[in-house]
Amino acid sequence: MKLGLSLNVSLRQTLAPQLIQSLKMLQMPVLKLEQTVRLELATNPLLEEIEEVEPEADQVEDAKEEEKESDTIDWDEYLFDDDEGYKVKEFRETPEERYEGAASQSINLYQHLQDQLALLKLSEQEHLIGEYIIGNVSPEGYLTISVPEMASELDIESAAIEAVLEKIQRFDPIGVASQGLRESLMIQMKEKGLEDSLPYRIVDEHIHQLDRKSILQIAKLMSVPVDKAQNAMGVIKSLNPTPVHGRFEPAAMPVVPDLVIERFGDEFVVLHNDAYVPRLRINANYKNLVRRGSDSSKDTKDYIRQKLEQARWLLNSINQRRSTMIRVMEAIIEKQRGFFEQGPTFLRPLIMEDIAREVSMNVATISRVSNSKYVQTPFGVYEIKYFFNSGIAKQDGTDMAKRSVKQRISEIIKDEPMEKPHSDQEIYRLLNAEGIKLARRTVTKYREEMKVQPARLRKRVTA
Repeated sequence: MKLGLSLNVSLRQTLAPQLIQSLKMLQMPVLKLEQTVRLELATNPLLEEIEEVEPEADQVEDAKEEEKESDTIDWDEYLFDDDEGYKVKEFRETPEERYEGAASQSINLYQHLQDQLALLKLSEQEHLIGEYIIGNVSPEGYLTISVPEMASELDIESAAIEAVLEKIQRFDPIGVASQGLRESLMIQMKEKGLEDSLPYRIVDEHIHQLDRKSILQIAKLMSVPVDKAQNAMGVIKSLNPTPVHGRFEPAAMPVVPDLVIERFGDEFVVLHNDAYVPRLRINANYKNLVRRGSDSSKDTKDYIRQKLEQARWLLNSINQRRSTMIRVMEAIIEKQRGFFEQGPTFLRPLIMEDIAREVSMNVATISRVSNSKYVQTPFGVYEIKYFFNSGIAKQDGTDMAKRSVKQRISEIIKDEPMEKPHSDQEIYRLLNAEGIKLARRTVTKYREEMKVQPARLRKRVTA
């Protein structure tokens, strides 16, 4: 008999929970961040809130004595420094300046999806991936980031993400977390057993042409009789145009800026609004339980190590969120300096890819910073994604931001004579006279997007 020794080497990717926590926190608006921090504060005994009170003389002496005692503990073993904590150095409001209002407690889309995720039998890593996917679903139900982008951010194989994504796409509402209208409609039809049907083929092969084709043209395109094409289009029209389709109305939330921009001469300084977020540090009293030679049991020490690690993840995630948001906002200020110096009319075209390159971050990270978060500027409070917009060409060869064009249309309407409001054609002529090249139908589109009535309904008869 031959005895042999073999060595099998395998590489297994694992998803770090702290990475998920960091990404989730970056996505949170400040009020949600406050809730998360307070929950951790209540459940992790190693965390304590820093009170803004000057220490008494005896407290200072106690602190010095405690510091001497800590020299006997090898804190490096626990990757921890006594003075480590999340400390606020920037903008803080007085209590009377706090924003009023509370979020509705009604269930929203994200909680609905989280509840269904909890019912699946998943590994810890699969559950973390699921949470990450749900966190990247838009209010309309679409996935806002591609699978390769998620794989890059999480440093994990795309196949692992796709496996969890397929499960989530079968959640209620069917087709949620799909990557666009085509995929959403195809998922809905799969659930109805229509994978081999004509409607499925039409959506799969020609979804982008449907709004430009008649029933006759579709029949010719698919080489089928007109009545079959008509029935197929009837099936397609019966599907939900978006996965959510009017469900899960977002709860009204008070607008609280995450960032505050102050001007000092020619410089703009970005401050992080920490007024709501508790200042945290790690409770030094627990060091006695893990001091060398202490009577603490192994279970106690293991528990403290676990809670210590969780506390460090939290503090690091908060600090990383804060520094990332400030870096992104500083880059936006550089690109949109005209806005911050002179106001909304001087907003320039800007896309997230430009800022991503500027700060060497993923576009998905810029999207997280921008969505559902607000910044207080010298000209009012704006959602951060307001500063990202497409451009309109001017006759002088420069570009003007779409929002700036809307702002100019708003100003023209505001200054129009009440007894004879400007028609869309007249607004079009005024804009073109200013060098803003815009089609008349685009003026109508922008006016409707701004929810401004047509000229005949704006007319006011003066006495």
